[in-house]
Amino acid sequence: MASSEAQHDSDDGMDEFMDKFKTQRYQKGFSENNWEEEFNKVPMFMKTAPEEIDPHTYPELACLQAIIHDEDRPPEEQAKTLKDEGNEFFKEKKYEKAILSYTAGLKKKCGDEDLNSVLLTNRAAAHFHLGNMRSALNDAAAAKKIKPDHLKALIRGAQSCIELRNFAEAIQWCDEGLKVHPTDKKLQELRAAADKHKRAAERDARKNKIKEKKLHGEKEALLAAIKDRGIKLLQSAKPRRRCSDSEDEGSSAALSPLSLDGLSSQEVTGAQVFLDEQRSLHWPVLFLYPEHRQTDFISAFCENNCFMDHLAVMFGEELPPWDEDRKYHSQNLQLYFEDEEKETFYQVNPEMSLLKVLQHKRFFVKAGTPSFIVLVKGSSFRKQFLTEKKIQGLNFPLKNT
Repeated sequence: MASSEAQHDSDDGMDEFMDKFKTQRYQKGFSENNWEEEFNKVPMFMKTAPEEIDPHTYPELACLQAIIHDEDRPPEEQAKTLKDEGNEFFKEKKYEKAILSYTAGLKKKCGDEDLNSVLLTNRAAAHFHLGNMRSALNDAAAAKKIKPDHLKALIRGAQSCIELRNFAEAIQWCDEGLKVHPTDKKLQELRAAADKHKRAAERDARKNKIKEKKLHGEKEALLAAIKDRGIKLLQSAKPRRRCSDSEDEGSSAALSPLSLDGLSSQEVTGAQVFLDEQRSLHWPVLFLYPEHRQTDFISAFCENNCFMDHLAVMFGEELPPWDEDRKYHSQNLQLYFEDEEKETFYQVNPEMSLLKVLQHKRFFVKAGTPSFIVLVKGSSFRKQFLTEKKIQGLNFPLKNT
């Protein structure tokens, strides 16, 4: 009887509770506007897991996480759970998070060697997809140490070695794998690829060695040619000190030893002196026109050519656009080179060869590029430019010898 009354009271209470919905809406339920958002907070209906699990926002998910990561469970069980978690991250291509999960599983130090080797190979795969080839190789090696016949570890180790261009080591990984998995097609393909790359790398190395030997011979011949001609190179990086006129040019601290380091032109063209088949030197030469702040660059001025050969072409029938006064005719031009150490300008006869000028005792090749100043004979600018400057002529005959 008492039970019947209790049931009756309960039913009456439920009826009263349900009757409320006829007159007012349930305030704590899902609304038409937020039901999808609320459903996404329930683990069973979630489309994607949140990056960070806030217990206040996702209480159910926080409870499940606490159960999964319960420290009271055996290490093997915890490690397996973390492996599965890492696999889910891996499937979603969240390789960084997968690595964290696999690492956490390894830190459990469970006694299951199969599980530990799987954690290592899986972490190696995640590292591989991130481009961390050295880390992938280390994990594959650690897995192979636990289980020498682990196929995935052997494959991942060989792949990592190929990416690191350690082709001989990749072949060694494949050979070890094929001893225990002789019919595995992946290992066979990797070995064939590694062997092909190894032979190509060895061939390229032989070619490079031959090329380097040839370049070295050419450099030695070039330096010998410069030295035989008595041409002097200048170290422009070091400040030059003044010296007396009687001081021999060989004692200048600015002279650089004969090496190709000082022979690369600093111009945009990057041209450099070279020795042709007839054993003639060709120099990059710079002409400066201070009156108009202009320059000309000849990338290969043969040492046997005279300056007039080039001036006649550069200032022939068609004069440069910046010569508005039309006065830069080849026969009106004067050439000079500057000896900064002695603060002297040397006038160059245009009929001289480049070699004769380069052999002058006070000419120093700076930055691998001989340079000359060009002025117009009798011009007001020339007079002003050379004011208070020491001028000397070259002690060479006017014609080539």
